[in-house]
Amino acid sequence: MVAPTGKSTKVPFVRQDQRPDKPSADSDVAAFLEKVREAPAADRGGRLIFALDATMSRQPTWDQACHIQAEMFQASDKVGGLKIKLVYFRGFGECRASRWFESGEALARAMSGIACQGGRTQIRKVLSAALGAADKEKIAALVYVGDCMEEDIDLLCDKAGQLGLLGVPMFLFQEGRDSVAERAFREMARLTNGAYCPFDAGSAKQLADLLKAVAVFASGGRTALQALEKQGGQGARLLLQQLKPSRR
Repeated sequence: MVAPTGKSTKVPFVRQDQRPDKPSADSDVAAFLEKVREAPAADRGGRLIFALDATMSRQPTWDQACHIQAEMFQASDKVGGLKIKLVYFRGFGECRASRWFESGEALARAMSGIACQGGRTQIRKVLSAALGAADKEKIAALVYVGDCMEEDIDLLCDKAGQLGLLGVPMFLFQEGRDSVAERAFREMARLTNGAYCPFDAGSAKQLADLLKAVAVFASGGRTALQALEKQGGQGARLLLQQLKPSRR
């Protein structure tokens, strides 16, 4: 792992009321789904990296993620399966990457033994772990869930650009509206041809539906999403509304 740089972010603070392009929640979701549509689908049984900020402020979302990841497995299993690697950071300089999990139960057991600890963000280490995995095998996507960014944005974007060259889209979900984190997350999504979407406690169900849709899309593409929609998947329905008819 790369040691923390100790450098402060170069992104200037922007007050919420000064942002010239403050989008609505609906427009953010629509833009997110459009970017997911543009991302390349993986082969059946694809691999997805599920990265989480496990610092102290993230405990509620960590507990929520334990349930959501099980739903991601259940949805993708109907397509052809999905392997998920958990990457998380917490405390002082700790960042860990798990083995590849093929069931929600196994990943849930691993996550239940992890307690959130106070500390600064270590997103650069997450990206390094993803690059290491992508050098060995095809990675369908990197999902990241966090609320802030306390690192040098240029160093993060350099890593994100490398992931983009390897064909690994980043789907970044931000809790809250920290403006510095939002600008960084949007740029990393752009560099990897991925997507960015904010959420809050009131949109937890929507977050779960979108993550399931991403998991299914990574496993089987448009055909798999159509099958999920028939089973009542709201995230799949929202995603398919953004899909353009195939040219074939």
